Amino acid sequence: MLQVSNLSVARGGMTLLCGVDFSLSAGQVLVLRGANGLGKTTLLRCISGLQDSVEGQITAPETVAYSGHADGLKGQMTVLENLVFWASIYHGPSPNVALDAYNLHRLADRPAANLSAGQKRRLGLARLQVSGCALWVMDEPTVSLDVHNVALFRAALNQHVQSGGAAVITTHIDLEHASARVLDLTRFKARGVASSSAFEEALE
Repeated sequence: MLQVSNLSVARGGMTLLCGVDFSLSAGQVLVLRGANGLGKTTLLRCISGLQDSVEGQITAPETVAYSGHADGLKGQMTVLENLVFWASIYHGPSPNVALDAYNLHRLADRPAANLSAGQKRRLGLARLQVSGCALWVMDEPTVSLDVHNVALFRAALNQHVQSGGAAVITTHIDLEHASARVLDLTRFKARGVASSSAFEEALE
């Protein structure tokens, strides 16, 4: 599903990670850990094809579903219209799948701009449900979610991998998933990159 070989990534002209190597098979979840500013987000963006790496190789599906810090919503469109839009882009499954997964039916006709932070996050994650992509790449997906909605996310993730999908995630919570592996990226930190500073947090 995913092979990362001898990868180096940079942001703002500064190399953050060097020699990153890992692989991910269908039915697996990989959790990336490391200090703020280490380069977790930058690595995810490279895997998703949103930016180029400095060197190395990434072998991944042609289309990857990415969920970052921004929810990727169109505020003037309703919840349902957002899902219909993304389903049409990806040629994915019916939006009802996503409405069910994240308990969004009662919000279906509400403009995305009028949602709470937690509701926007649920809708942003629901986009992955209608993508039809086998590989999900997610950066802190449970931010703004309460305990109940974190459980909905875990259930959606479990269903995805049980049906042959895979996921790479940065998160500080326990996913409670049997196939989840943890990779601490600290050992790939480039020389000269500080371990803790305001600059790091700004990078991340």
